Amino acid sequence: MAKCDICGKGVTFGIKVSHSHRRSNRMWKPNVKRVKAIVEGTPRHVYVCTRCLRSNKVERAI
Repeated sequence: MAKCDICGKGVTFGIKVSHSHRRSNRMWKPNVKRVKAIVEGTPRHVYVCTRCLRSNKVERAI
């Protein structure tokens, strides 16, 4: 679910490093919201990241 339907931004992986420098895997999830948007002329619920919402890549349906 943590994937933007507009730009395709998804989960990224990395390594968490503690103070004692022990390393473990972690992930960063994008800030994805479920919004009602106009898709191909019809209003639908889609998952969109906040970057796409802020830059007006999505036409919101009311």
